[in-house]
Formats: sequence, structure tokens, C-alpha cells
Amino acid sequence: MSEEQNQNLDEEKILTPEEKAKKAKLSDEGEDAQNIIGRSIGRQSGERNWYVIHTYSGFEEQVAESLKQRIESLSMGDKIFDVLVPIERQVEMRGGKRKTVEKKIFPGYVLVDMVVTDDSWYIVRNTPNVTGFIGFGVRPTPLAKTELDEIFRRMSVEDPTVEIDLKIDDLVRIEDGALKNFEGKITDVDAKKGKVRVLVSMFGRETPVTLDYLQVKKM
Repeated sequence: MSEEQNQNLDEEKILTPEEKAKKAKLSDEGEDAQNIIGRSIGRQSGERNWYVIHTYSGFEEQVAESLKQRIESLSMGDKIFDVLVPIERQVEMRGGKRKTVEKKIFPGYVLVDMVVTDDSWYIVRNTPNVTGFIGFGVRPTPLAKTELDEIFRRMSVEDPTVEIDLKIDDLVRIEDGALKNFEGKITDVDAKKGKVRVLVSMFGRETPVTLDYLQVKKM
């Protein structure tokens, strides 16, 4: 059996039933699936760039893993180089304490480092739970260098900080802690310590309380 036949068998194993039906239909019409895709893309630039694909929400990691498996199975490592779900560290308030958590920068999106050809486009676009490339029509639009630099900068931050967008006399709602859902007014902001003093109406009188700035939200 030839190498090309082996590759075709590998592809058939990982294609979904819908993909197989689509490919068979195209063949029945006397047209090769890849040629149709090539004409719809209208380009084979040969340039390596990062592109954005849209996925169903919550399936980002699954899409990335599936795509990596397809790249390996179909020997596409010379055209699709990397698949990335951008993650950044954020500071949140949980149970009255600050916690550093990891969150997706762009929920519902995955980045792919690739050269767009008929074959590579087809493999990425037909990965389960991928809804399409970001671009004009079916033409993928590469990310600009400035956009990439900002994404990688956010991913590389080890100790995230949050700017305090609060000032005296701002009306706020307490989002965490024993006074959750109480409303009040900011009377002091300590940016260095990340603390705010809030005047809250309790038991018929106004009471000042000191809170972490992450515990309150501007109204």
C-alpha cells in the first residue's frame, strides 16, 4: 500500500460521519473536495501566520487537542505548527480572600500558527466543534504583530495586578463577604494597599467599613 493510500486511510479514521458524507457527495459530483475549498479560499500564500478560529463555547481545549491529533495523524506538521488557547492570570475575590486564577483571554476562540493551503484549511475548518475562521467570508485573516504581542504579554504576566477604578463619593455595591449586596459610598481609597472605605447604612445608621477593592463594584 502506498504512502498516499495510508494517509487517506488515516484521514478517513478521524473524519466525522458528517465530514465523510460531505466529502463523498463532492466526489459524486465529480469534483475534488480540496479543489472546491481552494477555489473558495482563493489563495495559497505560503506565508506562516497566526489565525483565529471560533469554537463552541467551552470546547476550546477539546478543539486544540483534537486539532493536534489530526495534525500528527495526517502529517500536517509542516503546515500547521502550533495550536494555542490563550490563558492569563487574574486576581479575584473569593470568600473574602484574594485568589489568582487562570482564565481564557478569548472564550470561544483558539489560535492556530499555520500556513493556509487547501489541505491545512480543510483540516482546521473540519475539526469537530470548530465553527470557522475569523476573517472575510471563508478567507482567514492573520493576526497583526501588535495583537500577538499583546496576547503573549498578557499570557506571560506571573503576578497580575488590577487597577483601582474607584474614587471618593462613588456609589458601590458590595459583591463579596458578610455585607454582600449592601450598597454604600466610597469615603477613602488606599491604592497602595488595595483597600477602600465604604459608608454603609446598617440598622438605621451609617457605618464605615474597610474592604478590599475587589469586594465592591461601582454602580
